[in-house]
Amino acid sequence: MAYWLMKSEPDVFGYDDLVRVKREGWDGIRNYQARNFLREMRKGDQAVFYHSNATPPGVAGIAKIVGEAEPDPTQFDPASKYFDPASNPTDPRWDWVTVAPVKRLRFIPLDELRTMPQLAECRLLARGNRLSVMPLTDGEFAAIVAAGSAKR
Repeated sequence: MAYWLMKSEPDVFGYDDLVRVKREGWDGIRNYQARNFLREMRKGDQAVFYHSNATPPGVAGIAKIVGEAEPDPTQFDPASKYFDPASNPTDPRWDWVTVAPVKRLRFIPLDELRTMPQLAECRLLARGNRLSVMPLTDGEFAAIVAAGSAKR
């Protein structure tokens, strides 16, 4: 099993939304490196659901991959903000995976994540990193889940 971190703006689609709908395609990824990470995901992998562009940003829950990479239909929809007129339906440029909720965590703000020694090398905390999808090590994932499961 591999572990991932997936960012979403909570006012667009937050963890509560995922719990409500039960499963959803992770659409709108328009960065090649993030897309390649989506393509590496396998059913059963787990992801930290991170609320970005929030005050404060941080971890909200755990999701699992329930559907592997397939073409993101929003790239072909002219009404979508993720429409890509250069993407060819016979050779799609962008993919999505389908995710489902696993467990809501105690919200862990970014400032708290920065204090965790187990995350010292985590890509999320790297200066200038803006990727919306990234891998986590087993230790990074375990540390985040432990922190989010602990009573405060």
